[in-house]
Amino acid sequence: MSRRIPWVEKYRPRKLSEVVNQDEAKKALLDWINSWEKGKPNRRAVLLAGPPGIGKTTLAYALANEKGYEVLELNASDVRTGERIRQVIGGSMKMGSLFGFRGRIILFDEVDGLNVREDKGGLAAIIELIRESTWPIIMTANNPWDPKFRELRDEAEVIQLKPLNEDDIMTILRRICNNEGIKCEEDALKLIAESSGGDVRAAINDLQAVAEGKKVVTKDDVTVTERAHQFDMFKVLDKVFHARRFDEARSVTFLPSFDWENYYPWALDNVPSVYAKSVDALSDALDNLSLSDVVRGRIVKTQGWELMPYMLELMTAGIALVRNKPPLARFVRLSFPERIRLMARTRESRQLRDALINRLRIELHASSSEVSLYYMPLLRLMAGSDLFKKKLLERLMRVLGYSMDSVERALGIEGVGEGGEAGGGAERKPKKGSR
Repeated sequence: MSRRIPWVEKYRPRKLSEVVNQDEAKKALLDWINSWEKGKPNRRAVLLAGPPGIGKTTLAYALANEKGYEVLELNASDVRTGERIRQVIGGSMKMGSLFGFRGRIILFDEVDGLNVREDKGGLAAIIELIRESTWPIIMTANNPWDPKFRELRDEAEVIQLKPLNEDDIMTILRRICNNEGIKCEEDALKLIAESSGGDVRAAINDLQAVAEGKKVVTKDDVTVTERAHQFDMFKVLDKVFHARRFDEARSVTFLPSFDWENYYPWALDNVPSVYAKSVDALSDALDNLSLSDVVRGRIVKTQGWELMPYMLELMTAGIALVRNKPPLARFVRLSFPERIRLMARTRESRQLRDALINRLRIELHASSSEVSLYYMPLLRLMAGSDLFKKKLLERLMRVLGYSMDSVERALGIEGVGEGGEAGGGAERKPKKGSR
């Protein structure tokens, strides 16, 4: 029995010319590798950015094959820690290429799969290797605009790949059918392309599932259904800002990944920058966001969930369909909400504070609000006094099982100097990174 070869691999482009509709990205990538070959790279690495399935990894391999480079690939979501990355990649930086290749390309695939907090040293190791590498480095990412990747973006040239439209995907599917000797109806190809949601890898897999072993494929043979794609908030907002019709803007609320509570601060933070050139558009968008927040308050207060469609329409179509809407670039630069960033930064301190309040609530037979309102300020005041500070903190360390630093964060007295009054008139010198 012959081995079944996935068509995704069988028909992966081997040359840049075979990559469909990415002319700008191909030119930028060629210019970059040519600068390496001349010994004068502007950046030692490139970051290929774009949604899943549009050919980021394929583009890297097509470049390597066309230029005669060996590819040393590391999937950042599998090998995550700094130590492991250095073990796998570090030695190869100083070694020559094998099997007669003219050089080597280091490929970090899915680099945004790294978790900066949990994957110890992984991001720092990649940045360090970029700075030391004697070989060109290519990275791929679905969403490189997260603030945690700012330093990585500074080290690399970001090349944005365009989402593929249905015509692009149909061109690829048609080519595969011709090579396989399959006659496939245009309506069938169109249905597969529509259901892929721009993911050419998914489209090829669907085509293989439907057409392999057949000579003729009709629309009735296609049983794929529209995929419920998971969009990150960058893509959701981009879709809303570019919408020109009510139903187009409203459609994002039907995505299974849509979180209206998370969406609101994203929209609120990005409307001013996107509509900075039009006072009318900015005014309308902020008015509608404000009104959606009023409706949200009414829903929470009265449990009138029948009002939710109005709230969702105001926060989506309400910011898309505005007066004197300025022309927008194909890719709108969006930023991570400062409020969410701040909440994430202070999450651990808030958790420690809540644990302390809960313990005091039990010990003092008081409500959480009483502890927060009356006792916590008193403890902070005592912690700012030389007379009480040491004994108080040591006692809380024993009761809670916390370190000294954790107790200070739970009380909100980080950075209080010796003898300084917490909450008093003494000037505080905050620790680096505290708010």
